[in-house]
Amino acid sequence: MLTPFSLFSFLIFFLSAAAHHLKLPLLHKTPFPPSPSEALSADNRRLSHLFSALRKHTHPQLPVTSAASFGSGQYLVPLHIGSPPQRILLVADTGSDLTWVSCSACRGRCRPSAAFFPRHSATFSPYHCFEPACTLVPPPKTAPHCNHTRFHTTCRYEYSYSDGSITNGFFSHETTTFNTTAGKLLQFPHFNFGCGFWNSGPIVSGPSFSGGNGVLGLGRGPISFSSQLGRVFGHKFSYCLMDYTLSPPPSSYLLIGGGSVGKAKLSYTPLLVNPLSPTFYYIGIKSVHIDHVKLRISPSVWAIDDFGNGGTVLDSGTTITFLPEPAYLKILSAFDRLIKLPKSAKPISGFDLCVNVSGVTRTSFPQLSFKLGGGSVLSPPTRNYFIDTANGVKCLALQPVTSDAGFSVIGNLMQQGYTFEFDKDRSRLGFTRHGCGVP
Repeated sequence: MLTPFSLFSFLIFFLSAAAHHLKLPLLHKTPFPPSPSEALSADNRRLSHLFSALRKHTHPQLPVTSAASFGSGQYLVPLHIGSPPQRILLVADTGSDLTWVSCSACRGRCRPSAAFFPRHSATFSPYHCFEPACTLVPPPKTAPHCNHTRFHTTCRYEYSYSDGSITNGFFSHETTTFNTTAGKLLQFPHFNFGCGFWNSGPIVSGPSFSGGNGVLGLGRGPISFSSQLGRVFGHKFSYCLMDYTLSPPPSSYLLIGGGSVGKAKLSYTPLLVNPLSPTFYYIGIKSVHIDHVKLRISPSVWAIDDFGNGGTVLDSGTTITFLPEPAYLKILSAFDRLIKLPKSAKPISGFDLCVNVSGVTRTSFPQLSFKLGGGSVLSPPTRNYFIDTANGVKCLALQPVTSDAGFSVIGNLMQQGYTFEFDKDRSRLGFTRHGCGVP
């Protein structure tokens, strides 16, 4: 519940933020990018977790567990929380709702093993177990009894991962500080997040979180970063993922609020809802074309069934794009038939189509296009799906989904060079290459 003072602060923030939006840099992890084999291995672990979470998800009102630890986690967002502000780096994840930070109860001289020190902040406050907000997060298996007093009744949460990793801590609220695009310094006084005091496993020590201190949840749920700030800036956010192969690599960015893509003309496709997986951003693929020729793929391949399986998700935490096996095999066969370059002499683990481009000054590959719901067409540049995997070798960066309980994923490599706008009020996804990969 907001106190009179915090309500006043929120109103000041709301009035000051009107007509502005936030622009936050998206930083590449170090080292970046991972090798294709490492990226593929991390993607397979992430998708395995996402699919298992979907099978277990029988209560649509519960938040979906973050799977950021299973992606390559290339994009980090700097955030300032607390009073005075403490800078942290979080992995941007459109596949989860909860934002959580690695915390420490240290009071004096503290080792930098944690990202956030609540005792150094004058505005940190954990929720109590009897407050309605506590129902938004999953409790630990051995949560203490809630005695409805102000003593020892903090709201505890626990997220567990399929590899045994765990983040456990207090669901809390804190002040966050931002610079708006108008150059104003604003404070958001009541930001909800998980303060993880007990974190273990690859989630905090593995390569996926290299340089990161937690997760920035950008999902569709009410406690996500974008949903909370959307109450002030509007329920719309966008990001531009720049081409990491450029040297020096240009800055990517995350924008919270309306009017974020300027005068660029966007193409739109409806955002679909999967009641059994409400966090994810689903879009509808109607057909696939290669060099303007439509492939014979049954529309049922792309559909969401009555059990919540199938469909296509746009995901910032997965690198490679994964498609249903029947569609993947048709696409693979078409590329194999149309590409006249010699095959790679040595097979590249995990990739089914690799060609030798040694000595070729300008490589040319067939154009892959996805016709989406609403009539829009996504035609990424060929470098988004034919990638360098070895010296003089390029491979098709697509993978099949073989699980019946799976879904398709448009990974961040396929998204490079585009601005994607997630408009939750109008339930639509906008995209354009102008202002991101193309002037």
